[in-house]
Amino acid sequence: MTPAIHPSAIVDAGAQIGDGSRVWHFAHVCAGARIGEGVSLGQNVFVGNKVVIGDRCKIQNNVSVYDNVTLEEGVFCGPSMVFTNVYNPRSLIERKDEYRNTLVRKGATLGANCTIVCGVTIGEYAFVGAGAVVNKSVLPYALMVGVPAKQIGWMSEFGEQLDLPLAGDGHAVCGHTGASYIMTAGVVRRQEK
Repeated sequence: MTPAIHPSAIVDAGAQIGDGSRVWHFAHVCAGARIGEGVSLGQNVFVGNKVVIGDRCKIQNNVSVYDNVTLEEGVFCGPSMVFTNVYNPRSLIERKDEYRNTLVRKGATLGANCTIVCGVTIGEYAFVGAGAVVNKSVLPYALMVGVPAKQIGWMSEFGEQLDLPLAGDGHAVCGHTGASYIMTAGVVRRQEK
C-alpha cells in the first residue's frame, strides 16, 4: 500500500514515506525526511530534512516539523502547534550549527497551538494541553498545561486523567481500559499483566 500524496503537496526527491501514509493539501516534505507507515500529514504541514517521524503519527493542519525533531510511534501533533530548533534565533545571525534536538516519545499528545521549545524530551504518553508552552523536558504520562507549562496530573495511554498525586507513590486504574498504573517516587509506569 503506497503513500497517498495530494497533487498540491510537494515531496522532494529522496524523502522516505512509509506505506499507507497520507500527505494532504499544500504539505511540503523535504528530501532528507524519514516518515514511517500509516502517518497522516495534514494540510499545510512542513517536514524538514533532518526529521524522523515514526509509524502512525498524526500531524494536524499548519504544523511545521523542523530539523532535529524526532517523533516516535503514535505521536499526535494538534492543529497549529509549534516546534522550534534554535533557542535564541536572530535573522542576522546564522545558527544552523546550533540546532537543539527535540524528542517526542511514543504515544505523546501535543495539543492545538502548544509550543515545544527546542532541546527537550517529551516522555511517552505525556499529554501537553492546548496553548501550553513547554520549555523543559516532560515526564512519561505527565499532563502539562499553561505558560510556561506546569504539570497538573497524569494521563493514561488511553488519554484519560489518572487519579494519582503529583509526587510520591500511588496506584490508579484507567476507567476505560482497566489498565493499571503504578507511581513510584514520582515516576509513573503502566503495570504489565
